[in-house]
Amino acid sequence: QVQLVESGGGVVEPGGSLRLSCAASGFTFSYFSMSWVRQAPGKGPEWVTSINSGGGSTTYADSVKGRFTISRDNAKNTVYLEMNSLKPEDTAVYYCVNRGRSNFQFGSRGQGTQVTVSS
Repeated sequence: QVQLVESGGGVVEPGGSLRLSCAASGFTFSYFSMSWVRQAPGKGPEWVTSINSGGGSTTYADSVKGRFTISRDNAKNTVYLEMNSLKPEDTAVYYCVNRGRSNFQFGSRGQGTQVTVSS
């Protein structure tokens, strides 16, 4: 059974930083691209970033490029999202998904972690 558990969210002031983690189990993590997706209140899911199975290739939405960094540790079955220079528009529930950018809609996701950027 696929299980994805996100953590690390919280409340931070504009310009602040957070590091999200997603612990994966129930599938061969090192075989899968992984993505982070976010959903703000009243809006649909927004793809944020993806990393390939080996960790050597990453892609980012224009809205987060240069501020967010995705990484993974296949030995720990964990994917990370380092978020810097946070803006109020980054406020959302963040989910990790066990698919890449092209098919993240069809992947499994966890319960999400809330990120709130507010002064």
